[in-house]
Amino acid sequence: MSWTYEVALRGEPDQQAGLRTWLESGAREICAALPGLAHFDLYTPADGSSRDPYNDHGAGPLMMLMLDFAGRDALAAAVKSGEIDDVVDALAPDIAVTGAAFERRFYPVGGDTRPALLQAPFSYVVRYHRPADDEAAFIENYIATHPLTQAKLPDIRSIMCYLPLDDVRARDPDRVGCRLQCADYMIGNEVVFDHIAAFNAAMASPARHELRAHYHAFPRFTGANTHHPMTRMRLVG
Repeated sequence: MSWTYEVALRGEPDQQAGLRTWLESGAREICAALPGLAHFDLYTPADGSSRDPYNDHGAGPLMMLMLDFAGRDALAAAVKSGEIDDVVDALAPDIAVTGAAFERRFYPVGGDTRPALLQAPFSYVVRYHRPADDEAAFIENYIATHPLTQAKLPDIRSIMCYLPLDDVRARDPDRVGCRLQCADYMIGNEVVFDHIAAFNAAMASPARHELRAHYHAFPRFTGANTHHPMTRMRLVG
């Protein structure tokens, strides 16, 4: 288990270079200095052609900053300090920004009994958005069915579920000009592979079709769900 804050940045593809400049011109340094930070990962759209037979939601955010903290209290203090708000306030005005705090749970893969660490660089980032008819039932069903079957995907390296912490919010989300909007997720998931070819092979396996059967058995929800292939780079930790 870990405690994670996601900052997702969305815009047009030609704004990627500007985001890199923003990151290296102070944002990276400020985030890296947050008290209690254990890891800082940068996610960007993956190169190459990913092939999920059931989903094609495009490249996803231009950039995701995943800030992982040593404990829940450290995460809450960092979010409420306003430093993350100040960092994103320096972005170009046409970049959309969302934030979300999570309890992140790790699960075993293959035949292992211990949860697998996050090490491989290719991530399939999945988010389910509210609402659902019974959110608690949806989350319970998802956790009970998906990670166990995802563990059977060939060459999978890590599995994580992200449970939103709705009481951990930005310093003042209602202040005038606040850039950091609530993502309003219901649950998140991430499966990790060494490279896109391994992911594509896993998506052609029987386990992927079993996961689709789970999807059709989920309690009813009407929010969006997104699946994005991304490359992860560890910046701190």
